[in-house]
Amino acid sequence: MLKPTEHKSEASDGPLLFGRVLDGKGGGRVVDWAEAREWKPSEPGEVLWVHLCRNQPGVQEWLESTLDVPEPTAELLVSDSTRPRAFREGRTLVATLRGINFNPGAEPEDMISMQLWCDGRRLITLRRLPLQTPRDVLSLIDRGHGPPDAGATITLLAEFMVARMNQSIVDMNEVIDQLEDEDPDDDPESMLSRIAAIRRNCLGLQRHMSPQHEALERISRDAPPWFEEHDRREIAETIDRLRRYLDDIDISKESALVIQDDLRARSLASSEHATYMLTIVAGIFLPLSFLTGLLGINVGGMPGVDDPDAFWVVAILCTSILIVLMIVFKKLKWL
Repeated sequence: MLKPTEHKSEASDGPLLFGRVLDGKGGGRVVDWAEAREWKPSEPGEVLWVHLCRNQPGVQEWLESTLDVPEPTAELLVSDSTRPRAFREGRTLVATLRGINFNPGAEPEDMISMQLWCDGRRLITLRRLPLQTPRDVLSLIDRGHGPPDAGATITLLAEFMVARMNQSIVDMNEVIDQLEDEDPDDDPESMLSRIAAIRRNCLGLQRHMSPQHEALERISRDAPPWFEEHDRREIAETIDRLRRYLDDIDISKESALVIQDDLRARSLASSEHATYMLTIVAGIFLPLSFLTGLLGINVGGMPGVDDPDAFWVVAILCTSILIVLMIVFKKLKWL
């Protein structure tokens, strides 16, 4: 749990959201922006982790002047080009990862990016919108149970970021289960709109999670030597979990498509049945309409004009024709 004084300093300390110097034992001490800018390791095993708001002024200049980050890389770290990616630059690791947006009013597919730069002694993470994952890792550090070094911190950030995706997938699967239990005839329009939202979420998550899978594999394969073997094993577990989530998204998308196709098939069948019944009715009344129209023409010589029983003769004739048509349609299995 963060202390109130930390919230106050984070709100007024330039681009710094929080900063810690890891002690190599799972804990860390607080640093402000002034100390972080000029920090040098004073003891073996110390690692500086600063979490910055990348759209604040002065961030790119500090990266280039103090950390000797090449200008194209510094521009990438502060830009809104947020497609997940990772690459090695000498002894440094540069990556862009994306996490689920749990901010109020956001949709699951509105994912938040986090850029990171690390040389093994300094870890710089940057974001524009609030992201919960770094706070989760920070909470562990403040309790003394956090990662001991930069590699473990990166691994834990990736693990927490991927794990949070599971909640969105679980929520979508719950909605799909509810849709499968509902009667499609109750409110098909509402069901179709919810299915469309699920498919849109699936596509959005898949669009970002697939390149994230590639970025994590790149970290596991090409990270500098300070990214130790156990860190690579941990990141490999995260990659496997992400692959399972991608499979779950495919299943959710297919399940939504099956329900959608079933609703459309029911709607089409209902329309075809209505058209069929109208055709049958028209087929029944067409001969009757012809007969009554013929007898209703106003010309001389029409039979039964002066006969008071002619109406009942015509009525009996129409009824007979109706009965014959019904028998014929039954034999033809049209009814």
